Amino acid sequence: MAGAEAAWAAANAGIPVVIHEMRPKVATFAHRTGDFAEMVCSNSFRSDDHEQNAVGLLHWEMRSAGGIVMETAEKHRLPAGGALAVDRDPFAAAVTARLKAHPLISTSYEEVTELPSSGHWIIATGPLTSPALAQSIRAATGAEALAFFDAIAPIVYADSIDMEQAWMQSRYDKGETEDEQKAYINCPMTKDEYEAFIDALLAADKTEFHEGETAGYFDGCLPIEVMAERGRETLRHGPMKPVGLTNAHKPDQKPYAVVQLRRDNKLGTLYNIVGFQTKMKYGAQTSVFRMIPGLQDASFARLGGIHRNTFINSPTLLDHQMRLKTYPHIRFAGQITGVEGYVESAAMGLLAGRMAAAEIKGATLPPPPPETAMGALVTHITGGAEAKTFQPMNVNFGLFPPIDAKGGRRGRAVRYKAYTDRAKLAFAEWLL
Repeated sequence: MAGAEAAWAAANAGIPVVIHEMRPKVATFAHRTGDFAEMVCSNSFRSDDHEQNAVGLLHWEMRSAGGIVMETAEKHRLPAGGALAVDRDPFAAAVTARLKAHPLISTSYEEVTELPSSGHWIIATGPLTSPALAQSIRAATGAEALAFFDAIAPIVYADSIDMEQAWMQSRYDKGETEDEQKAYINCPMTKDEYEAFIDALLAADKTEFHEGETAGYFDGCLPIEVMAERGRETLRHGPMKPVGLTNAHKPDQKPYAVVQLRRDNKLGTLYNIVGFQTKMKYGAQTSVFRMIPGLQDASFARLGGIHRNTFINSPTLLDHQMRLKTYPHIRFAGQITGVEGYVESAAMGLLAGRMAAAEIKGATLPPPPPETAMGALVTHITGGAEAKTFQPMNVNFGLFPPIDAKGGRRGRAVRYKAYTDRAKLAFAEWLL
């Protein structure tokens, strides 16, 4: 995401760009193709609400700046309530085709194993930086790259879901169209079914870390069994919460817990299990997930998995232009900088591409104001965060300068609207 956005931004500023891509020549654990912007986890860019949600505001800013990711996502959008979900394979293929068709962009398919010594470079290697390049980064910075483990959720064939038990509905019927209001498949659980599911989840065989391999999890993408280990009710107040849903088959019976599945492709033939990232072994996954009512005969297009992500300590290593302080001809962008999420990663790519293009032209592009979503993120990773405890971060209003709007739950809506109104004005001025 970040590399695609950076290349697009720089090329559209009139700068010739070479994209270095090691896939498909050198594969990774999670990728299946050689396409740019391939989605390896969820197919959702999360909330598209640009008035009440920080990530939705980031969508708005990226659209305003002419970003390729948001523009292409809109063309391959799937019904997902208030979220922006996309048909992942056509989306990545379209991003790839547009980048390759740009007259100022060329592609070199090989693995870059060392940090380049000259030129203008943006390192946007995503969540799976190759071991050789990661070692070169460690050698250049004199610091160990931080690491955490990330998990992906399984994908189910739609025709294997028992719709006599499951039903289609978005939480709180959110969405403007009927498709949006019925964007999710819901599988209900009774208390006994939920308790048995938790027992099986906790007892299942799981992938273990290799000896000497230690890392934490990012809280926004915890394996489901790790959440269950934090308390038996954790899942029922997280991805399996039953609120805002009415069982179409038994409208008078409130489910004790609900498992949601979100459409994963335009045809509606694939659905991913929302929030069910997992480190369970494959055999355990099929037996445990088939305990879910409606999924007892489920056929899986892809099972879940776990992989190691690396990111640098950006507050220590990067300047406010996203350049490596010790090697200022190199910028970093995307998840390797310590932002978390597709949208956040792409946004940092967009910003790095614009900054690099300005520098090549002999100018300096200041970061967006911290009152904006993009500005809040780049401020966080280039000095706003505490270096000693630096961890991956999604965009959220807690990163923004405070705004005075009080009044409880209702006041929160007013406060969030004030944040987004202020951000849009500041971002529009920055674009000028």
